[in-house]
Amino acid sequence: MKKRLSILTAILVTVATAGFVTFCSRPTPSPKASAGQEAAPLQAASKWPVHDMQRPQPLVITPGTFSTQQTPGQPPSDAIVLFDGKDLSKWQSIKGGPAGWKVEHGYFQVAPGTGDIETQQKFGPIQLHLEWREPAPAHGTSQGRGNSGVFLQGHYEVQVLDSYHNITYPDGQAGAVYGQHPPLVNTCRPPGEWQTYDIAFTPAIWQGGQVTVPAYVTVFQNGVLVQNHAEILGPTVSDHPHYDPAVGSVGPLRLQDHHGLIRYRNIWVREIKPVD
Repeated sequence: MKKRLSILTAILVTVATAGFVTFCSRPTPSPKASAGQEAAPLQAASKWPVHDMQRPQPLVITPGTFSTQQTPGQPPSDAIVLFDGKDLSKWQSIKGGPAGWKVEHGYFQVAPGTGDIETQQKFGPIQLHLEWREPAPAHGTSQGRGNSGVFLQGHYEVQVLDSYHNITYPDGQAGAVYGQHPPLVNTCRPPGEWQTYDIAFTPAIWQGGQVTVPAYVTVFQNGVLVQNHAEILGPTVSDHPHYDPAVGSVGPLRLQDHHGLIRYRNIWVREIKPVD
């Protein structure tokens, strides 16, 4: 009887072990069907089958580094650097001619009355990083305290403002899509400290003179999400925004001269390109 139990136990252990191995093991997916096998399904909106090893590998880049209050970080290796702390050679006045803002100590500062500046290069979908600093001590209230703005494609404004203990209309404070969407939270640092914007932007898609897909923007301010794939309703205006075919699908980045002594540093973009 004991011998039979031992044999039975051994059989059960063997069966259980085999079942456990079968349950835990995952077969390596076959990207392309062999003879007599069912073909792997295609990815949605793609010509590639699921797990196809022939699909092009993503580009390898070197990531950047984080900034400190004292030192700006390094951009990723595939970034287009728009300001490296030295000059405004990649910017121009929207009135024509060189950008007239003041460059010193690794940053540049709005020169009130000289007008907005914009990049010489035009962009479509982008990841944008820039750092900005409000004047200290603070002066003024509401929209009169450290006002500037980042205009995507030169038309869609993400507001720059000293919103640290400064009440204004919600869709006009720092982190807002101006006149359209208030930020999800107020994450402003005190005036005199460097703040960051990390922005992902996709332009509107046009077909037959009509917008078929609106522009969208996602914004992180100081590492905190303040706009989550927010739909842009049209160019920034003082009343009801609506899309203008003249905007097109590419445009420059523009920084606003709103008479505040705002400082900017460490500005770079990555062009967002579709993958195969």
